[in-house]
Amino acid sequence: MSLKSKGINAERDLIHKFWGTKSWVAVRVAGSGSMKYPCADILASNKLRKLAIECKVTKDHKKYFEKKEIEDLKNFADYFGAEPWIAVKFKGHEWLFVSLEDLEETDKCFVADVNSAKNKGLLFEEIVKN
Repeated sequence: MSLKSKGINAERDLIHKFWGTKSWVAVRVAGSGSMKYPCADILASNKLRKLAIECKVTKDHKKYFEKKEIEDLKNFADYFGAEPWIAVKFKGHEWLFVSLEDLEETDKCFVADVNSAKNKGLLFEEIVKN
């Protein structure tokens, strides 16, 4: 299975989880990574909150993000009136939702590592609580 297919399948898994709550709706933005305009992978909402989510799956203990990718997500979320989140599924772990403020910033990129995400991030069940 290609990396692109794995990413799409992961996004679809997350969409089903939101719809399965019966109080959240979600849509996948096809081609979000290849558009010239900033966009999130998933938009999710209930009657109170809107989330703009960048989704990643990795077999590693760290996931790296280009600074532009994070800046674009923040800008999109600001214009859309949504909360920006990174959803990372590390191998052997559940989905972890990390706020942009909780990403580690280096000179060249932002980093989400599994231990920090487990300590500072939210599980799916926590992010959908009102």
